[in-house]
Amino acid sequence: MTTQPTGFGPNTFDITGRVAVITGAAGGIGRASALALARFGADLAISDRDAERLQDVAKEVEAIGRRCVVGVLDVRETADVEEHVATAVARFGKIDILVNNAGGGFQAPFMNVNSKGQDSLIRENFTSVTNFVRACVPHMTSPTGGSIINMTSIEAHRAAPGFAIYAAMKTAVMSLSKSLALELAPQLVRVNCIAMDVIAAPGLGDHDFTGKAVLPLNATGEDVAGACVYLAGDASRFVTGSTIHVDGGNLASAGWIRAQDGSFATGFNGSLAE
Repeated sequence: MTTQPTGFGPNTFDITGRVAVITGAAGGIGRASALALARFGADLAISDRDAERLQDVAKEVEAIGRRCVVGVLDVRETADVEEHVATAVARFGKIDILVNNAGGGFQAPFMNVNSKGQDSLIRENFTSVTNFVRACVPHMTSPTGGSIINMTSIEAHRAAPGFAIYAAMKTAVMSLSKSLALELAPQLVRVNCIAMDVIAAPGLGDHDFTGKAVLPLNATGEDVAGACVYLAGDASRFVTGSTIHVDGGNLASAGWIRAQDGSFATGFNGSLAE
């Protein structure tokens, strides 16, 4: 990133020798992103509260041939985050990539969410991000800079009835990412978001997302992992303060819904009877 590219090709996506910190890595999008970064050459420091599944991911990473530090922790707790990052730095000597993936929510009208529930949503979806940014950035000292990837949501870009505080925190992360993109640019640390929709993840509960995107495909964590790999390395060396939408076209649809026959309608111009 400090040198001019000499030719775009497969090697542009190579992140061999770089170190990635990934939260919420025990399953879903976090696991898929962790394994993808490992396949492209990164050593990993992964964290989650699910110790058993996290160890399974670590074994998969090591089977790929990359090193892995495991942290069973609560991303809302600053001291735990700092200890985990310190362990990673002691093992690897640096941090190049931070993927803030941990987060989640529950469905409830705003007026039914008490102060305790609100605090939990804020800490899980926003404070976790600030905790890891503060802990990791001082160790992003490579001449090639660093990359922070914050997983947000389509809900950061539209109304979210029943998920108002969750959506507000994802919007806050998007805004924070833009500000950090400017503040951290002098040290070549890029800050971007991935906004997803209708992709199953552990923190989203038991929802059936089959056929819910404009694009007639059923997405998986691997679809997000592709964007993560792009933002992690030199292929995106001039990209910062941006959001990649991995939502199957749902944000672009702006209320248009794809029917089973492939046609589109809104609430104003026709019904979508199953």
